[in-house]
Amino acid sequence: MRPLEGITVLELGRVLACPFAGMIMAELGARVIKLEHPRGGDETRSYEPFADGDSDRQGERSAYFYACNRSKESVTVNFKSAEGQVLVRDLARHADVVIENFPTGALKRYGLDYQALEPINPALVYLSCTGFGQYGPLSSRKGYDTVFQAMSGLMGLTGEAGRGPVKAGLPVADLTSGLWIAIAALSALIGRQQTGRGAFVDMSMLDGQVSLLTLAAARYFALGEVPERLGTEHPGRVPSATFACADGGHVHITGADQHWMPLCRALEIEGWGADPRFADNSSRVSHRDEIMPELARAIARWSRDTVIAKLDAHGVPSGPVRDIDEVLSDAHTQARQMVREFDHPVAGAFKGLPLPFKFDGFDQPGFARPPLLGEHTNAVLANLLGYDTARISGLKQEGVI
Repeated sequence: MRPLEGITVLELGRVLACPFAGMIMAELGARVIKLEHPRGGDETRSYEPFADGDSDRQGERSAYFYACNRSKESVTVNFKSAEGQVLVRDLARHADVVIENFPTGALKRYGLDYQALEPINPALVYLSCTGFGQYGPLSSRKGYDTVFQAMSGLMGLTGEAGRGPVKAGLPVADLTSGLWIAIAALSALIGRQQTGRGAFVDMSMLDGQVSLLTLAAARYFALGEVPERLGTEHPGRVPSATFACADGGHVHITGADQHWMPLCRALEIEGWGADPRFADNSSRVSHRDEIMPELARAIARWSRDTVIAKLDAHGVPSGPVRDIDEVLSDAHTQARQMVREFDHPVAGAFKGLPLPFKFDGFDQPGFARPPLLGEHTNAVLANLLGYDTARISGLKQEGVI
């Protein structure tokens, strides 16, 4: 069995943060029922890129949707209709967890907030993920991933020295919010084992990013320092940076005191590196402006692979800066089975990235295809809720499902 078998999650989530959390729980064994609007479903079904490169009028070939919606069931329901609200409440009676990322107060208008669902299922764990939380002066504000990167300080920390801020290469605010959602939901489920009751979790995406400031915040608390942008360099460690190589490639090196002389031997600058001014990290940080250009000149003499081989031979922690195609075709990536394939009824065979866990004691995480829009509506309503054929047919005719 997988760890979350027997847990039912109702996902009222769209776009990225909640769907990513839902997929994590689904592939750990939970039954995740994704609720989507009958017309179009999750808006990411229309987001490019598409599996065959062309626009997708059917909403079933979005690689964006595939990336965060595997292993779920799709049920269509219109929350705005009274019958749809009844349907959602019926599903909530059977759920262990509800996750939703509608704007603050939106689901309350439909009688689908925690206060409405808790009386019918006191054991329910209900998590609301919003941009700025359920309270506070910004609670009604809207935002997207890059807004949270900007407002949390993450973007202010990222970029080259002396130049403007830069966003991360991935939607890290969305993705890390998905991780926070999964952590909170699973923590509340464990707590429920002790109390028998569920809980409401208020998750702010901005809070999630602020909590990740960690070491930058520690420097501010300890030194009153507002860190400057340093590109790939580390504010408190030298060397820790990316360097250009002769062939246009790049290597990233991060070392502690015990790696300094091995690094210098690998780069054939041992005599310079033996300077007592560079003996410990604090001294090297003080001499950053002298050390970094010298290391850059030494590394620029060789190709990326040659530099990596020399550093490996001397036990210096380093790695090549790789593009996505290199990462996904790498022998280690393949050996760890970090690229898998599912068969989709519209797109055919398509690759994806599984959860990174390898269990000994549980079955491995799942890796099933994403659902077609409304693919499981009939089965869920009939088998889980006991709706008869006439009732399901009526809901379809009325546009509820």
